[in-house]
Amino acid sequence: MTEEKVNISPGVSVLGILRYLNYKPWFALSEFVDNSVQSYLANKAALQAVDGTSMKLRVTIDLDPNTNPPQIRIRDNAAGIATGEYPRAFRPAAMPADRTGLSEFGMGMKSAACWFAPNWSVRTSALGETAVRTVAFDIAQIVRDDISELTIKQAPERAERHYTEIILNNVFQMPTGRTVSKLKEHLADIYRVFIRNGDLELRFNNEVLAYEEPKVLLAPSYKDKNGPPLLWRKEISFDLGEGLRVDGFAALRATAKLEKAGFALFRRNRVVQGSGDEGYRPSQVFGSSNSYRYQRLFGELNLHGFDVSHTKDGFRWDENEEPFLELLRDHLDSDELPLLRQAENYRVRESKAQLEKSARHAVTGTAAAMETKLESALPALADAVPVETGAINNDLPKPLAQRKLQFMFREQPWIINIEITDDPGESQWLVVAQASPSSTNPRELQIRMSIVHPFMVRFAQGDSEDVEALLRVGAALALAEVTARDVGVKQAGTVRRNVNDILLEVLSDL
Repeated sequence: MTEEKVNISPGVSVLGILRYLNYKPWFALSEFVDNSVQSYLANKAALQAVDGTSMKLRVTIDLDPNTNPPQIRIRDNAAGIATGEYPRAFRPAAMPADRTGLSEFGMGMKSAACWFAPNWSVRTSALGETAVRTVAFDIAQIVRDDISELTIKQAPERAERHYTEIILNNVFQMPTGRTVSKLKEHLADIYRVFIRNGDLELRFNNEVLAYEEPKVLLAPSYKDKNGPPLLWRKEISFDLGEGLRVDGFAALRATAKLEKAGFALFRRNRVVQGSGDEGYRPSQVFGSSNSYRYQRLFGELNLHGFDVSHTKDGFRWDENEEPFLELLRDHLDSDELPLLRQAENYRVRESKAQLEKSARHAVTGTAAAMETKLESALPALADAVPVETGAINNDLPKPLAQRKLQFMFREQPWIINIEITDDPGESQWLVVAQASPSSTNPRELQIRMSIVHPFMVRFAQGDSEDVEALLRVGAALALAEVTARDVGVKQAGTVRRNVNDILLEVLSDL
């Protein structure tokens, strides 16, 4: 193995402060993917000449928290970093000659790598070159010693081999749990165009990421419920002047989903703003967070001529966002297909199967949480026999989903029935009933929530996570009422009764 040098001056001191950039982990990882995609696009013909026309870009991201030190590895089969590009590739803020692609500011790989880890290396074999080269960065040493040149380790490689591997060592904060799920979701969203057209296979911890296309609402106009079904999707195109223009599409989701609505704003086929659960939803277009528009409207908009932040996680609007939103709103709600009016006025009742699925999910999750923690969390109960909340009625219509919990508390058996009903005759959101305990019979409590209550139809009916959240709130209210009564609180059910009335008469509407 031979060694060479690469000059990384001036500006090496900036490497020490890149750790403190305001990155989100998916945008930091996107910097590496951007470089891979740009290398592939710029050299696509040459790559396919070597590997065949079916060749596609493969980028693999692996998180390994169990190595010593913890690592993140990013690998691709793009064209590699050519020898002539080394000074620019490894020097801070050295912009590429062609800034029309995804690699634009000359900081992406450096800033993202330094944000993730204090030690990192790049190993690359450029298409057509007969060497594989490795450059390693120790940021603390570089800054402390004001190092201006790094050693390039070089070994022989076949000219037709092409790849880059970046290893981030001693990762400051390894993504775990929910962050890993969000990483996969955001990355699939950000690169949906390249995934969709077959240019990119993006793997995360050996899972191939895929973008799930939302289903578009096919329904009659709210003005004519018996009219022909319309596909609520339209093309969007307008010009703001001075080289700024917008095109793409807008549509209504077939199923309202709070965290999945909103626009994705693209630049050069890559999402800059609005990926994952962070859809672009300005109030001028979407209204308040409890509006129907907020849950149904989505789309993809390509912004041409707009600048982006150097971390590529947002647009630099200057004075252009207000004109953009005014034109967007006009196009969205034009009379030939008024998306905003349809979203706000169209009502749909979820299918029985979807309601049952949501109900089962909610009941299972709520019951599991109560089984784990309820017995230890119950306050000490008074010895007095409790006043009745209302007798359990076993003649009610069969619930959509139910779970029964049984446990011992203070040497007394308890049974709690958690139920979700779709009985249209039930006007109350939450019903609580209990049977009188005795020395031989267990204490039995019934908690029953209506999934077809107007409040649920408005805010949660089609989303199992939302249904479960509200069922947990209802279960907490029920248990608080019962235990309050047991320690002598009179008319403890008044709070629940008032909640039911307020939800029905006040909070189910706009």
